Amino acid sequence: MGAHEVRQVRRRRVFYIPGYDPIHPRRYRELYRKEGAAQAAISGYQIALTPKQGTGPYGWHVTSTQDGATVETDVEVLIWSDIVRESMGASIPATYGQLARTAFAYIASGALFRLMRLRKGPVIAALYPIVALLGQALIGLAMGGALAALALRLLPAFPADGAAAVVLGAGVMALTLRWFRRQDGRFYAYYLMHDYAFTARWNGANPPALETRMAAFRATIAQALTEDWDEVLIVGHSSGAHLAVSILADLIRDNTAASSWQKYSSATAPPRPALAFLSLGQVVPMVSFLPRATRLRADLAFLSARPELTWVDVTAPGDGCAFALCDPVKVSGVAPPDQRGPLILSAAFTRTLSPDRWKALRWRFFRLHFQYLCAFDRPGDYDYFRITAGPQTLAARFAGRPPSKSRIERAANRYTTVA
Repeated sequence: MGAHEVRQVRRRRVFYIPGYDPIHPRRYRELYRKEGAAQAAISGYQIALTPKQGTGPYGWHVTSTQDGATVETDVEVLIWSDIVRESMGASIPATYGQLARTAFAYIASGALFRLMRLRKGPVIAALYPIVALLGQALIGLAMGGALAALALRLLPAFPADGAAAVVLGAGVMALTLRWFRRQDGRFYAYYLMHDYAFTARWNGANPPALETRMAAFRATIAQALTEDWDEVLIVGHSSGAHLAVSILADLIRDNTAASSWQKYSSATAPPRPALAFLSLGQVVPMVSFLPRATRLRADLAFLSARPELTWVDVTAPGDGCAFALCDPVKVSGVAPPDQRGPLILSAAFTRTLSPDRWKALRWRFFRLHFQYLCAFDRPGDYDYFRITAGPQTLAARFAGRPPSKSRIERAANRYTTVA
């Protein structure tokens, strides 16, 4: 481990890549502010947020005093929520068309059954919107059919051919489906359907608009690596984790970016700033197990062997939406002989959350998927605010830390071709 990785951090740049989320990034600022203050009170350190200074992506500034050291951190959100919102604009009939195409993509490719061998939780989460939308359609059909039948029975003068009854029933069904869609903030059926359909539509490849945005993200990170930071930390949450894999792989491959980065090197020291990658609640296999995910599989294999960065992957079995403790490289079947990372760690919700807190959150699946970004009332090795605002690099914090004994490393992917 290089000297740049173990020295104390005074200035850090954090780039946060969210998952499939249409919400304005201010949500992440408020989450950081609220949960950071809670974690600081529990763990006995200080943390404060101020508005971001300067131009660039949406973000905020953090000043934190931990273990007697004060650290200044700039956090920036790499935004692709506009692409997400555009993909969610499908009508109700179009969403049901997405349902059929998504189910076909995962079933016909065999990906669904192989994913179930890894973790049933995220597969159940993927099946949920399909079952929920079909259930909503059946409820609408039943209500429309019942009202049409009642009308025919109570109104003998109704047209004998039943055409008006069919129109009435169809209208009731349409109104029922519209009601369910308006209530999707409670059910998440449309939201999750759009999420999985976004990946399934391209069979694991990235759409052109997303590739263009990822190239812009790469340029932003490359610029930060030429500046005076002690650590540049990329955080990828949920779907943002596999975007980060490809962005970082391209960054390291890019000779121009590498040359700029290397200007901080000497004959005896590794590049500066330290480059670190923290993947949280990753769902990489949902993409890498699809036939056309050749780019992602190549990036996984490449990134896992690179000495230029430290990669730590944190999940938790209590998160039913993530592929908990699955090594994303090994399970995808592309682990190279010289694989170095990622270090697979568990956030261990059942131990790092008190019994009362765990009881309150246990069945709030969507909320648990964001717990990695929140405070723990019984914090263990993993503390998001020590990692992003504390005086140690990611490499130093987890130096010598063994991976989780419960990690899953068996290759389960049918498709192992790479770009």
